Amino acid sequence: MNIREELEEIEAKTLSPKASLSRDSKGRERTEALHPFRTAFQRDRDRILHSKSFRRLKHKTQVFLAPFGDHYRTRLTHTLEVSAIARTIARALRLNEDLTEAIALGHDLGHTPFGHAGEETLARLLPGGFTHFAQSLRVVEKLEYDGKGLNLTAEVRDGIYRHSKGRGKILDRRKEDLPVTLEGQIVRVSDVIAYVNHDLDDAVRAGFLKDADIPRPLVAFLGKYHATRIDRMVVDVVESSLKTGLGRIAMSDETMKAVVELRDFLYERVYNHPEAKEELRKTEKIIRDLFRYFVEHPEGYVKDYPAGDPVVIRVGDIVAGMTDRYALALYEQLFFPKSWRT
Repeated sequence: MNIREELEEIEAKTLSPKASLSRDSKGRERTEALHPFRTAFQRDRDRILHSKSFRRLKHKTQVFLAPFGDHYRTRLTHTLEVSAIARTIARALRLNEDLTEAIALGHDLGHTPFGHAGEETLARLLPGGFTHFAQSLRVVEKLEYDGKGLNLTAEVRDGIYRHSKGRGKILDRRKEDLPVTLEGQIVRVSDVIAYVNHDLDDAVRAGFLKDADIPRPLVAFLGKYHATRIDRMVVDVVESSLKTGLGRIAMSDETMKAVVELRDFLYERVYNHPEAKEELRKTEKIIRDLFRYFVEHPEGYVKDYPAGDPVVIRVGDIVAGMTDRYALALYEQLFFPKSWRT
């Protein structure tokens, strides 16, 4: 028995009967030899962590444009906060922490520069629209490793694709709308727990909100401080999920109501704040102009993969993969006049 087999045996003996075991994975699209000391989900986590798309997250906007402040969350710090929350929940429920971490680290790989403004702009430009969760799956399946993809397990790919809920139900009772694994469901709820708390924190830092603006009933129920609110939500998810016998990942009605109210408050007061919208409106022009330039001048920019995809779709891949600062620098290079050298 090698080290991987020993680890798989430990999973089987120590994790919940409802956990997704590495050795029972549905596998990869391309068959690979098993690793001597890493489980399938550990390999997925490592592949995501070492990918170029993961590194680019550090220079992609979460809500507030990263170039204008060093302490605001970026897409990378958001991802790390989601991972930490999700791992805590998975460990408490004795579910597979490696699978949970892999899904969490990969869930936003397809996000555009300039946050949701970039996503909404690309959705208008691309035939068939654009969503960051579908693009995240496309990144790991078709774009990384020069078109070969990361060849991740089915469980990780499913969790990445089904993590997003927008303003819809956080944990829908309909199984077809949720990740097939409990670990994927953990990431889905952890994503919301992370962003409603850190976006609120960043909004106060930006001066869009004062602590006194936060509805008093929410403060009374969830707590005054960032860490207190997260702990309140995480404890509730663990306790509520255990009450279902781990039939699903759950949140109590009271806490779910508070989380949804906090999310709605952020949409009203932060995401749609006139000042934030004005800055993001400027980025829409950058996305549009770059997209149209690449469609007209694909040479040197548009990759020749995935094979068979039209140029316009591959242009979407290029734009979606850009960091904020690269998009700004390239826009200046392509569209700003240059002074003559003497």
